[in-house]
Amino acid sequence: MQTYRIIQPTPALKPFIRYYWILQDRSSGIVTQRTLPTGCMSLVFHRGDRLKVTSRNEFQPHSFICGQESGYSDVTSTGDIEMIVVVFQPHAAKTIFRMSAALLRDRNVAVADIENTALRDLAHKVEDSKNHDTCIELIEDYLYKCLTYGVSYHLPRLAEVVRHINNSTQTNIKTFANIACLSEKQFSRVFSEHIGTTPKDFLRVVRMQRTLSVLQHNPGIGFARLSYECGYTDQSHMIKEFKLFSGCTPKEYLARYTPVSDYFNF
Repeated sequence: MQTYRIIQPTPALKPFIRYYWILQDRSSGIVTQRTLPTGCMSLVFHRGDRLKVTSRNEFQPHSFICGQESGYSDVTSTGDIEMIVVVFQPHAAKTIFRMSAALLRDRNVAVADIENTALRDLAHKVEDSKNHDTCIELIEDYLYKCLTYGVSYHLPRLAEVVRHINNSTQTNIKTFANIACLSEKQFSRVFSEHIGTTPKDFLRVVRMQRTLSVLQHNPGIGFARLSYECGYTDQSHMIKEFKLFSGCTPKEYLARYTPVSDYFNF
């Protein structure tokens, strides 16, 4: 039996946290799931058996920071899964962890390997807590304490850039730099430090997530119209990009999976 729950953060944390999700899966047998880049970093706590990353033939750490991802991965569950995941706003993780988000790209960094006593203590408390609501309270208390050390003055300008990206399919780095009131060189550096990937690669991930969202809400749409609505130059460009991030063409993906956008749904 599987249960999946989305929890919204308190209003004061909403500029930093998109949502929390909790997954419990008591299914018997081996279950494999393909995960795609979401455009957001996350903090993951395993309270049950850990997921196995098939491509690397290794288990995820018990608790870890998941950096920005540039490609798909397949994960396998073989036991009782119980996960609590904090999904950050794209630009907010650096403010919480006090390190360049670019250092975490394509990495699952174990909390045990980070010199952050408070975060390690949180991981132990979440693992030992009796119920999920208490876990969320502990996580939010930790996040509030992180914010007492101050917020990057770049955060509002990056939030505005991300808002523009979310609302526009046709844009460029020059426009982003103007919104952020920075030179293009400064903007690219600040963007990578806070968001964990380059502006160009982030745009590509968001465009792929937009494609999933359109397919999710308009399943009968033709691929030519889909590519136009999502900002690709043409249909072949969309197919090439989609395959890069998902491992299969849109047609192949629809035959195997139900399209769901983790970025635009919440």
